[in-house]
Amino acid sequence: MVHELSRTDARRLALRGQLLTGERPDDWLAVLRRLTILQHDQTNHVARNADLVLWTRLGSSYSPDDLATAVEEQRVLELEGRLRPCEDLALFRADMADWPGRGRLRPWQEEQRQWVEANTACRLDILDRLRMAGPLPASELPDTCARPWRSSGWNNHRNVVMLLHLLVARGEVASAGREGRETLWDLAERVYPDDPVVPAPEAARVRDERRLRSLGIARARAAAVPGEPSTSGDAGEPAVIEGVKGRWRVDPQLLEELFAQPFTARAALLSPLDRLVFDRRRTHELFDFDYQLEMYKPRDQRRWGYWALPVLYGDRLVGKLDATADRREGELRVDALHEDVPFTKAMTAAVDEEIRDLAGWLGLELVVADETS
Repeated sequence: MVHELSRTDARRLALRGQLLTGERPDDWLAVLRRLTILQHDQTNHVARNADLVLWTRLGSSYSPDDLATAVEEQRVLELEGRLRPCEDLALFRADMADWPGRGRLRPWQEEQRQWVEANTACRLDILDRLRMAGPLPASELPDTCARPWRSSGWNNHRNVVMLLHLLVARGEVASAGREGRETLWDLAERVYPDDPVVPAPEAARVRDERRLRSLGIARARAAAVPGEPSTSGDAGEPAVIEGVKGRWRVDPQLLEELFAQPFTARAALLSPLDRLVFDRRRTHELFDFDYQLEMYKPRDQRRWGYWALPVLYGDRLVGKLDATADRREGELRVDALHEDVPFTKAMTAAVDEEIRDLAGWLGLELVVADETS
């Protein structure tokens, strides 16, 4: 059976999956387990992504100290720039053991394998240094690479950093917290829990199922991109969306809830890295929402702002908030609220309340520019 959904149905499935309906959760760790990941981006223009994502779901009852303590105590671990509950690491250990991949390798996998092999001496030097003195930042680890990392980008000759990322993929090294903005590295055996390794096929199935439950609705497959997939594999059940090409997969439990329970709406301010909007193509297909993160654009080419927050109201993305947390001045400065659709009085009141709540949570005075758009 293929489920036939309207775009409204699809949007509401996505919002249920991401815990963005009117019923707020009250346990930040349960939220992380449901979302599966929090991107550990350190940009603090408004608030760090992980904290902003949790505040969006929980409101001002959430304290960033709770997450920081869990990371320090290694109840939450960072893997490839994403925070995960420590128990989830068991779902990745089989892939680590089979690095750089199973079966016939792709050219880039073969290149990585050869590069690590050529730098075996440096790899062993790093492991020895960590064994004796870890956890340490990359700046305190030896660069004895015989073959430098070649890249046309900013990673060119960043030998230790690139080798560390590959040693994480191999399951030999792990992130062990942060010191300021620097990642601390240690031997994986001293960081990861001693849980039984889940066999690769079962681990892939569980990851797909959890990801689909988090997303609510997803493409089964798509072109591979760096980072966490936005696809579901064979998890869930097939669906089509009216007016959207192709086949999708839906979480059956969320689908049942969709038609059994009334949808309760609310306003929310989203991080630009929030999973609801991170896949820009999916965001456009489901929400007809045009968005780009403009922090890397010259100021005069930005339409919405350096770190503009997508604005959710009900089951639609309706605008972008251009705001800056100026901690030195003690202010949350709102430079513009860009309306994609004309706001009703109810929308304006709900969004304004979220902005005030954000300022209060940050402990800053709210300062609003004279004109918004």
